[in-house]
Amino acid sequence: MNKLIRLVPLTVFLPAFAFAVYAPIPEQEQGKALTYRLGASAYHDSNIFGAAAGEIDSMVYNVTGALSYNGSVTDQTFVSGSYELSNDHVADRPGKQNLTNHRLAGRVAHSFSQASNIDLNALYQINKNPESLLSGTTLNTDQSHKRAQFDGRFTTATGQKTGLIGKYRFIDFAYDDATLADNLDRSENLLGVELSYAALPETKVVGEYRFQTIRYDDNTPVKDKDSHFLMGGVDYNPGSRTLISARLGFEQRNRDAGGDTTAPFVELTTRYTYSEGSFLAAGYTHSLEEASDTTNYLDSKVNRLFVNVQHRLSGTFTASGSLTYEPAQLQGRGTVPDADEKTARFGVGLAWQPGKNWTVAGTYDVDDISSDVANREQNRDRIGVSARFTF
Repeated sequence: MNKLIRLVPLTVFLPAFAFAVYAPIPEQEQGKALTYRLGASAYHDSNIFGAAAGEIDSMVYNVTGALSYNGSVTDQTFVSGSYELSNDHVADRPGKQNLTNHRLAGRVAHSFSQASNIDLNALYQINKNPESLLSGTTLNTDQSHKRAQFDGRFTTATGQKTGLIGKYRFIDFAYDDATLADNLDRSENLLGVELSYAALPETKVVGEYRFQTIRYDDNTPVKDKDSHFLMGGVDYNPGSRTLISARLGFEQRNRDAGGDTTAPFVELTTRYTYSEGSFLAAGYTHSLEEASDTTNYLDSKVNRLFVNVQHRLSGTFTASGSLTYEPAQLQGRGTVPDADEKTARFGVGLAWQPGKNWTVAGTYDVDDISSDVANREQNRDRIGVSARFTF
């Protein structure tokens, strides 16, 4: 939820079990500690508020500036940080038309030894023009919000073939609109412990336990819940080109109100790099997620299937595509019936890099939500061009 117009993801969709996002250093930032980036884009958005009816379309003009640092402060410690300032001018938006977004990120990775390391990531965003808009909100609702996230991961070898990973994630949401804040402001904590055994050089068997707490800020326990996850799986990595990961188990969700439930939990992901700069990634997840309407629904059972592809057409052109399909069932609160909902998101992009510092791209994105609840439906598409210069 960084920018309304988005380049189709050029990296694999990371499964939730990874917790932290271990992103490589962008090519334009390699070889120097401090880099700067300037960018501009123009695109048409058919539904700027993500409304089910009475959609408002508009041209959007964006300018962006960013500063990044990547460097090893010692032989064992790597540090990175970035700040991005982005302003969207939404020409036909009722009310405020200039929306300024901020993104601050930092990372510290430290190796205690060849067998033990820790990786810490922090992110803070002020999203005045969020990319993904909530289903079922009132027309023209301001969905701007603040989001803070911290990820920690400690990895160590406990033997020649055994390993231990400890994981922690904290997320906090704070919406600007008073009604949305009352319904959706919350904090989430997720703690995990993973034990692994290298059955073969390329195959690792994994067992994992996670504990999650979700606490809403409205000072009522109706929406709060705790979850225990227990799962097993395998990571198969036969070489640098192929990665397959699977986790199967269950979640025991204890709700403060609405009754407890036990649900299956599935994470399947794969990535295949078939040539330099080209890959195919796909996966499937099944889990319980928070609903955007907490008054009527306890949560949502979500099946998520995705495919991402990137193909290097030539030395300067790269094509990419992304498809996500999410059939889900909203779990009704009290006498509210369950509701089926299907979300499809599709995007394609073509990027041209005439030099190491320049990137020019054209993108097209479509979001479609069909639901048993009419005011949760959504149709939206965005098409535009962008350019950025890194130095």
